[in-house]
Amino acid sequence: MSTFQNTTSSSIIFLLTGVPGLEAFHTWISIPFCFLYLTALSGNSLILFAIVTQPSLHEPMYYFLSMLSTTDLGLSISTLVTMLGIFWFNARKISFNACLSQMFFIQLFTVMESSVLLAMAFDRFVAISNPLRYASILTDLKIAQIGVAIITRGTLILTPMVLLLKRLSYCHSHVLHHSYCFHPDVMKLSCTDTRINSAVGLTALITTAGVDSVFIILSYILIIKTVLSIASPEERKKAFSTCISHIGAVAVFYIPLISLSFVHRFGKQAPPYVHTLIANAYLLIPPVMNPIIYSVKTKQIRRAVLKVLHLVAAKN
Repeated sequence: MSTFQNTTSSSIIFLLTGVPGLEAFHTWISIPFCFLYLTALSGNSLILFAIVTQPSLHEPMYYFLSMLSTTDLGLSISTLVTMLGIFWFNARKISFNACLSQMFFIQLFTVMESSVLLAMAFDRFVAISNPLRYASILTDLKIAQIGVAIITRGTLILTPMVLLLKRLSYCHSHVLHHSYCFHPDVMKLSCTDTRINSAVGLTALITTAGVDSVFIILSYILIIKTVLSIASPEERKKAFSTCISHIGAVAVFYIPLISLSFVHRFGKQAPPYVHTLIANAYLLIPPVMNPIIYSVKTKQIRRAVLKVLHLVAAKN
């Protein structure tokens, strides 16, 4: 790899990487990625449209689902241009400021997704433990306030982490090892002390996904305790079945995130393409799988989506 003289951050050009060792197959690799992006964008857009247009879905649970679909759309769009640009046109260059912007939005939508999953866990807890007061607790105003809090929290936590990268000098190779700008990847290219950046990045991770995962687990402990206190087996089954879709969404978000963390920490001997593919999966699996999980496991969503598709087909 070539080396660069230290320059001002505004003039730095980074080089993104596709799938190392498989550059000759980038055109073929782009086919499944295009399919995944198409599935994510169309699936989440369809769920959003169904929730907005179907009055029967104007309930707290589905408002939170619309937030989840919005974050998934944002996450997909944040990486779409650079990833497909590399596979189709070998367009690897990205300016420093554009890199920071992409990094910020990827991290923001990731944090927002974690926060929405926590809010959905709280929603299920209230629905099961206190069904008679469910509508009075989760009012439209309260849901809007939760949405604003989710965006504000992510912005306040992530802005220092991204801005601190501007104080670093980048005099090593400017080749990044992913198809998008990833915070640890950019830090590694610095030739100055990055301990503050590492500490801020770790703090951001712990105070977002770390805290959220703990509260999600606590929510489900309380949910299970409440469900087990229900006398009727049929009512227990019905109560717990409302959580299945959310459990699936939590799994498809946290499993790739944990896998990526383990690979970066313990998989140094793994081939480079393994790191890249897991990093891409970490951002693509939740947006692709969430609409499928909710369409299959939630009867109301399935009916609404089919109704929307039927109306579209009838107009054509």
